[in-house]
Amino acid sequence: MTEKTMTIREMCDAFDVTPRTLRFYEAKELLFPIREGQRRLFTRRDRARLKLILRGKRFGFNLEEIRQLLDLYHVGDQQQTQLTRTYEIAQQRLDDLIRQREELNAAIADLQEQMKWGEKIIASMKTQKRAAE
Repeated sequence: MTEKTMTIREMCDAFDVTPRTLRFYEAKELLFPIREGQRRLFTRRDRARLKLILRGKRFGFNLEEIRQLLDLYHVGDQQQTQLTRTYEIAQQRLDDLIRQREELNAAIADLQEQMKWGEKIIASMKTQKRAAE
């Protein structure tokens, strides 16, 4: 490994991804490693892009949104457009996550109530069985 490039194995180790993941992102034109025969050498730019891709995926952005955001880097307005669009997508995603959390909380509460009801029914059945014996 040189100071400027990393092999596919080094990228996998550094970012905890598989070679298949890196090849997939390359095929989707999100990463652009230098090709030396069969070898792929990833630059600092690729490392920065992968870090942003992984962060975007963790937040639930889809690959097309991530691609569009990465492409906005070169608009030439000191990333104002990129940051503004990222903020807009992040706000939408945050709203979705909050809604999903509320739905999960409601489902959990409903399931807990149903389980309490089930416990009472089971306990009463056991009591009736003992009384009948």
